[in-house]
Amino acid sequence: MLKIYNTDIETNKIEEIKEFKKGSWISLVNPSENEIKKVCEGINIEQDFIRYALDYEEKARIDQEEDDGTILFIVDVPIIEKNEENDVYTTMPLGMIVVRDDYFITVSLRKNKIIEDFEKLKIKNFQTYKKTRFIFQILYQNSSYYLSYLKQINKETEIAEYILKNSMQNKELLKLLALEKGLVYFTTSLKSNELVMEKTMRGKIIKLYEEDEEILEDAITENRQAIEMSQIYSNILNGTMDAYASIISNNLNAVMKFLTSITIILAVPTMISSFWGMNVKLPFANSPAGFIITIFIAVITTLCVTWWLNKKNMLK
Repeated sequence: MLKIYNTDIETNKIEEIKEFKKGSWISLVNPSENEIKKVCEGINIEQDFIRYALDYEEKARIDQEEDDGTILFIVDVPIIEKNEENDVYTTMPLGMIVVRDDYFITVSLRKNKIIEDFEKLKIKNFQTYKKTRFIFQILYQNSSYYLSYLKQINKETEIAEYILKNSMQNKELLKLLALEKGLVYFTTSLKSNELVMEKTMRGKIIKLYEEDEEILEDAITENRQAIEMSQIYSNILNGTMDAYASIISNNLNAVMKFLTSITIILAVPTMISSFWGMNVKLPFANSPAGFIITIFIAVITTLCVTWWLNKKNMLK
């Protein structure tokens, strides 16, 4: 999907346009081959700059073309993927391309809330021609969404723990495992994003304006806070998973102990009845009360064994 937005300098209003215009913002979301070709030919850039950001495995980094002054920023943004059972928290690359001093391009594999916020004009003081500020605003918004998603993960963890306290279900354990996996993705991506922002902060990649530096500083602060939260939640979740693994193992041992004890108790009367079922002379064989006596011996022996096992806490 290809959209072009431009801020009118006189009215300061942002509108969607159809043609490439200097100072405009070109938004590419899962673009087709024709759209990639149209953009590259229309503003004269290499297709590689766009395709880098469309690689799902691409890491956060900065790439600069010294010949024409094109700069590529790639950061990881948080997303939620839906599956049959749980929401999966993961990340994907978002490319920001500064084409000389003429155009600004964003490239992503799928829709995300960060780009949607800019398209819906939810961001204050946003102009398409102020490229440096635009990058910093995206970085700040990205860090804010990480914090928001981390709070959601924490709430979902608490809900899953509450359910697990009442009944051990594989569904909730798998949910905790998915959340733990998401925290690993978040922590790795946040650390990569931090390197990109710190490199940008030095001012050697893109020109910094004094009125915009505060936005980048806030973005770095939010990103560091997100890293700390992600690490804390990850440690808590790891401890929780280990605790429940021990509880499940302990419960299984208790069940096996109980079943073993029941097997021993049931084996006692079986053993006694087997003795008196042999074709040899046995006590009480000729007695009219032999059957009752045998049953009495079996019951007494079984009760004794049950008492002894209970004393050893084998029936609890």
